[in-house]
Amino acid sequence: MRFDQEEIDKLNSEITSAEEALRWTSEKLHPKVAKASSFGAEDAVIMDMMYNINPDFRFFTLDTGRLPQETYDAMDAARKKYNITIEVLFPDATEVEEMVRNNGVNLFYDSVENRKLCCEIRKVHPIGRMLGTLDGWITGLRRDQAGTRHNAKIFQLDCQHGGILKINPIIDWTYQQVQDYIKKYNLPYNRLLDKGYPSIGCAPCTRPVKPGEDVRAGRWWWEQGEHKECGLHIDHKREI
Repeated sequence: MRFDQEEIDKLNSEITSAEEALRWTSEKLHPKVAKASSFGAEDAVIMDMMYNINPDFRFFTLDTGRLPQETYDAMDAARKKYNITIEVLFPDATEVEEMVRNNGVNLFYDSVENRKLCCEIRKVHPIGRMLGTLDGWITGLRRDQAGTRHNAKIFQLDCQHGGILKINPIIDWTYQQVQDYIKKYNLPYNRLLDKGYPSIGCAPCTRPVKPGEDVRAGRWWWEQGEHKECGLHIDHKREI
């Protein structure tokens, strides 16, 4: 199933809430749609909504091999609470071995190019293999997370992945709304959130956010510039 921009514009004019978007997605795309989760705060909220709408919704995550223990704990807590299967994707071992052999295990600190290479191999390639089997994927993107996301909408055409549908159900939520939902329904969540990590990635590439900093300031903090992405939500061919 593929969509054109006119169809997507119509969806965005008619569907304006997270629950409506997820119900439509369940009715039209299941089972060839799945939620990508890094087990941050947004993922906890969307996973709960999805389970309440359709307990058979699919979930997947990227295990880069460099995740914090708290992320694995959050993954296991969600799996047990909802009694769901979480499809875990791993990077290609040969690609990782070659990258580390040529550039070192902590290559991402040496240059922006090396960091993007690491993200490409550990994240972009595995998710590309998964998305190649789907008609749509669900994300936890919010507009106020980064400058590159200011124009994002609930429904988007994902040209990077063959024209499948990208669904961002809480794109217009604030971080406070996300926190309030977690507290209201007593959801399992990543305990790094309590330690000042509003955005969580790989352990070596994420630090706590200081008071007054942007919510994504802790991601690749040693790099200069505002538009820092791993490549999952941008046109990767133009970035790498």
